[in-house]
Amino acid sequence: MTTRYAVANQKGGVAKTTNTINIGGALAHRGHDILLVDADPQGHLSRTLGFMDEYNGQEPNLADAIKEPGDYHIDDLIVNHPELDVVPSNLDMFSVQQDLIAAGWKPRERLSMFFEDLTDTPYDYVLIDAPPSLGVINDNVLLATQKLVVPVEPMESSIHALDILLNQIETLEDRYDTHIDIAAIVLSNVNYPLDNDQQENIDYFEDTFAEWCPVHEIRNRAAVKRSLGNHSTVFGADAEETDMADNYLTIAETLEVANE
Repeated sequence: MTTRYAVANQKGGVAKTTNTINIGGALAHRGHDILLVDADPQGHLSRTLGFMDEYNGQEPNLADAIKEPGDYHIDDLIVNHPELDVVPSNLDMFSVQQDLIAAGWKPRERLSMFFEDLTDTPYDYVLIDAPPSLGVINDNVLLATQKLVVPVEPMESSIHALDILLNQIETLEDRYDTHIDIAAIVLSNVNYPLDNDQQENIDYFEDTFAEWCPVHEIRNRAAVKRSLGNHSTVFGADAEETDMADNYLTIAETLEVANE
């Protein structure tokens, strides 16, 4: 069975893409077949992994599939990376939200319909990098996965953003009679030594969510950024060694347990 996770937070700058790529790399390192889906119209994941040409011009693309889910199969969109497979974003994604609202027919369930055929694919896990905004695309991602990894920063603005995301989840659950789980909180871009504000915010996330879901920490490491700059996860063949690889493996184990 294929399990889908969204990596979502409507706040930008919380390392959504970095975490999506490296959690996917960790799961692949642990022997799973992984598909990453870039649902962000900005295409940061696609460009980071070296798929600039596909982002600028591939047809068919993810925007086509979201607008007409019955006309495309997932295999039509997949591109291969040495570590895992990818469905890139595309410039056409910028018009998807307006097109779906104008269409009026299940605008928030198109991605769910498109992924119904994932039972025919070999992937153990699909990770979807959601856009850093609220809206129809984000709702599509949440409803298509119903399982979340939420990157945050040890900042008060991340606390506020998470409150907004929780309200969004509650609205979707009520409106679509479903349940959306948060499988993990990932404290990202953590810099040591911590100042008082950072420590207070880390304490808040741990005190508030530790009994609900695991809270992980990813520290700011130049080696992680250099791996991404080489179109690789931290588990790539030529990736620079970093202690954060162990942290990502721990997150991968969390997702495996949550899927049992």
